[in-house]
Amino acid sequence: MFTGSIVALVTPMDEKGNVDRSSLKKLIDYHVANGTSAIVSVGTTGESATLSHEEHGDVVMTTLELADGRIPVIAGTGQMQPQRRLA
Repeated sequence: MFTGSIVALVTPMDEKGNVDRSSLKKLIDYHVANGTSAIVSVGTTGESATLSHEEHGDVVMTTLELADGRIPVIAGTGQMQPQRRLA
């Protein structure tokens, strides 16, 4: 069970629409340094409606990699299309 502040991260993108890893790392580092209890990757504020299934998974995996065990990561599972939620 989680307690405390759990923050749904935005998914920062570069000018070409790719995930901006540097900015994502800064967001994660900020939350680790300031006592956030857990972060949500690709929640409703994290571009879940606009990312492909593959991109969604890539963002979650990148978040896990950058968090490096320093903070719990919750993978967002919301989708606008029911068939994608079940995939």
